[in-house]
Amino acid sequence: MEYTKVQEYIENHWDETIKENRQDKGTLIGMPYPYCVPAVGYFDEMYYWDTFFTNKGLALAGRMAQVKNNTDNMLYLVDKYGYMPNGNRTYYLKNSQPPFLSMMVRDVYGYYKDGAWLRGAYDVLGMEYEFWMAKRRTACGLNGYGGALTPDMYEEMAAGYSERFGGMPEGSLRDIAMHYVICCESGWDINPRWQTEGYHYAPVDLNSLLYGFEKNMEYFAQKLQNGQEGLWSRRAGNRKSRMFELMDDGSGILLDYNFDKGQLSPVLSAASFYPLFVKLADQKQAEALVRQLPRLEAEYGLLTCEKGSAAGNYQWDYPNGWSCIQYIAVIGLDNYGYREEARRLALKHTLLVEKVFEETGNLWEKYNVVEGNINVSNEYEMPAMMGWTAGVYLELKEYGKLFWDGSLS
Repeated sequence: MEYTKVQEYIENHWDETIKENRQDKGTLIGMPYPYCVPAVGYFDEMYYWDTFFTNKGLALAGRMAQVKNNTDNMLYLVDKYGYMPNGNRTYYLKNSQPPFLSMMVRDVYGYYKDGAWLRGAYDVLGMEYEFWMAKRRTACGLNGYGGALTPDMYEEMAAGYSERFGGMPEGSLRDIAMHYVICCESGWDINPRWQTEGYHYAPVDLNSLLYGFEKNMEYFAQKLQNGQEGLWSRRAGNRKSRMFELMDDGSGILLDYNFDKGQLSPVLSAASFYPLFVKLADQKQAEALVRQLPRLEAEYGLLTCEKGSAAGNYQWDYPNGWSCIQYIAVIGLDNYGYREEARRLALKHTLLVEKVFEETGNLWEKYNVVEGNINVSNEYEMPAMMGWTAGVYLELKEYGKLFWDGSLS
């Protein structure tokens, strides 16, 4: 296939997104290896879940050494703090982000096949897993997002939410602040999935990722022959059963669960593709979601959430589409044999990125997938992007190429 202007732009700008800061400096936490930031000239810190998607593009670009650097930096931070912070800033120590590190470790191990390295990574991943189980377990037995707040932070955090939301919602400063830090930890800051009570929800995406974490640890235990694969298999099986019990909407689609009210979220979002992404769903559940795909698919890609009437300003909502979500959905659909749907979404996203690049000369962190532009719902001035937009573009371009050359049909 033709080498596009976007691919050329990405290749020419990778090095500008790589920083090296080995010593702590102000709020910046030093790390032992060079690391990737999401955007040129905008960030000096690495972000947790962004980097998983960035790594996908780096790998395709032949930059596996940097993929390993990014992963080793995260292992360093988990070893230091007992969890992976939102990013390497002291003000990000209050929360983590979606747990993709075990997937990053699996990608690195799959390339280098270094058993000694895996043994060390396995031990550190065990620390991260214990953080999620000790600090983020909910009353229903599944996990929820959270954060560490002190009373002196409530007013500032609530004000931050109000600024981004477009007004102060009802509730105590403590509850609004806690909801805000939960949104930040989810990566979906901010969204309408949980109204303003994220602290009462077990999200479908988080629990799917933790299922994937458990299955990866089972795989690593088999490779290391340490006798723990049965433990991880049981943990994954228990989580799967509980998710099926609590999160199924009756048709097979898994939704966020409000354990305080015993209700499912009324919002259908792209988070429901995560069970397909980690191969947790059964075939009937995948079929149920595909039947409802028209509720989330727009002319230029997958919507973050179905169009609704929730009051407020949400950037993780209609009409916005984010590169990371397109990737999750494409891989999830492909996992269950829905390759035509996956190919269609991949093509829509790569064509959108190329269209907007022609118009603006940049990649962006999110796009309006209804209009096919960057007329997006914003909570802050949107930076030009590399990061996950570059990584996902290259991955989905490669996915489309597999159809082009006949590798997939």
